[in-house]
Order: sequence, then C-alpha cells, then structure tokens
Amino acid sequence: MSKSLADVLVHVDQTLSHDRLASLTSAIAALDGVATAEGHDAKPHLVIVTYDPAKVNSQAILAAVKAQGVTAELIGL
Repeated sequence: MSKSLADVLVHVDQTLSHDRLASLTSAIAALDGVATAEGHDAKPHLVIVTYDPAKVNSQAILAAVKAQGVTAELIGL
C-alpha cells in the first residue's frame, strides 16, 4: 500500500443483517488496494472503506458492492 490512502462512505439502500453486512465488508476488503472495510450493526446502511487510490478506485469498490446484489451509492469523505 502507498502512504496516501483515501476514504469513501458506501451508503447501502437495504437494511442488511449482521451476517450479510459481514459478508459485504469481507468482499470489499478482498479487493486489492483496500486497507479496511468497516460496517456496524448500529448503522447497517453505512460501510466506511479506506483504500489506496493507486491500486483501486471508488467506482471499483461500488462495483464490488453491487456485484453482491446490494443497491448502494458512494458518499465522499
């Protein structure tokens, strides 16, 4: 990872169960260049992703979310 990381907030339209949210964050975290993907049961509509923009971009992160069958939008930080 480079020293320059970026953050993006993914707003999920559906209310996800704990297991579904964990599965989604694991899929995002598996992307090359993603440092962390965190979701919390208290706010199941939000996932904070920290990533290396030299390796992956926010649109690829959104595409990975949508590939999991989830409707979502990006909110920049």
